[in-house]
Amino acid sequence: MSALFAPLNLKNLTLANRIVVSPMCQYSAIDGTATDWHLGHHAAFAVSGPGLVLFEATHVSAVGRITPGCLGLYSDDNERALARIIKLYRDYGGSPVGVQLAHAGRKASVDVPWAGGKPLGPDRAWPTVAPSAIAFDDGWQVPAALDEAGIKQVKQQFVEATRRAARLGFDVVELHGAHGYLMSTFLSPLSNTRTDGYGGSRDKRMRFPLEIFEAVRQVWPADRPLGLRVSGSDFVEGGWTPDDTVAFAGELKRLGCDFIDVSGGGVSPRQQIPVGPGYQVPFAEKVRRATGLTTMAVGMITEPHQAEAIIASGQADLVALARAFLRNPRWVWDAADALGGEAFCPPQYLRGRAARHAARA
Repeated sequence: MSALFAPLNLKNLTLANRIVVSPMCQYSAIDGTATDWHLGHHAAFAVSGPGLVLFEATHVSAVGRITPGCLGLYSDDNERALARIIKLYRDYGGSPVGVQLAHAGRKASVDVPWAGGKPLGPDRAWPTVAPSAIAFDDGWQVPAALDEAGIKQVKQQFVEATRRAARLGFDVVELHGAHGYLMSTFLSPLSNTRTDGYGGSRDKRMRFPLEIFEAVRQVWPADRPLGLRVSGSDFVEGGWTPDDTVAFAGELKRLGCDFIDVSGGGVSPRQQIPVGPGYQVPFAEKVRRATGLTTMAVGMITEPHQAEAIIASGQADLVALARAFLRNPRWVWDAADALGGEAFCPPQYLRGRAARHAARA
């Protein structure tokens, strides 16, 4: 039996396989509200059989968006638009769906990637926040350091977005604590130079993300999985490390975390990332072996046999793919063919699957 196509239980949720569609920003929302682009984007995944689909970074406030085109879950309009997409999965799909709740922090208020991805001009920009008043890079907006009232407000925004996610019927929530966004900047000593209870030692730097997780855990239904994405390393000397990630994961487990999604980088333009196939998998393996948490690996996982080896060897419990799914939304079907697994296929598309099998016979 293929390890990649073995089922996995998360709380009361059973995933049919270990393949996850990773959150991928589409930069195509209007005032945080999903459009027909998102409906078409998700229609491709809904019928393709991944074990879990995670919606793109969905921001808990308007000022927490990366770009003006980023998705949000802070208004009734945002919520209604996502309900339409979730209905698509329920009516026609075979995959559970989750949402990644996020706040971009000091990396907010930038243009969409195809327009350069640079900080917005003064006519379009909005104020950004961070643990400390340190800009991400030269030419970037200097964020306001969150005071206690601001910290309390952001935590409440995560709580309210979580309540909306529960009301919508999402199966899973993943909190975004990676890639140099708000929670990630609290964790890293490169971006957090505070001297109060939210900065200094590693335990103090972990406090804000852990408080958000704990607040969300209290309002997210107890029978639904809740996890967090973290950067396994800043890839900068003196920054966040894999050992720090293990310590953070241990605290998350203590608070009732159901899975951890281990990515990397994004907090500093000085990062030196040794990019290559599966380059972040060792971070996931280290966390899994040290904590026993259900762990998701991500980062240049593109080939079925590569994904199979990660799961079969115990390096991770789940693999999350992004660009591979943009190139081929039916990646799961090809993996099933290559590995002898079974994958969901809607009846409308069975002729295509049958034709492929017949051609190989």
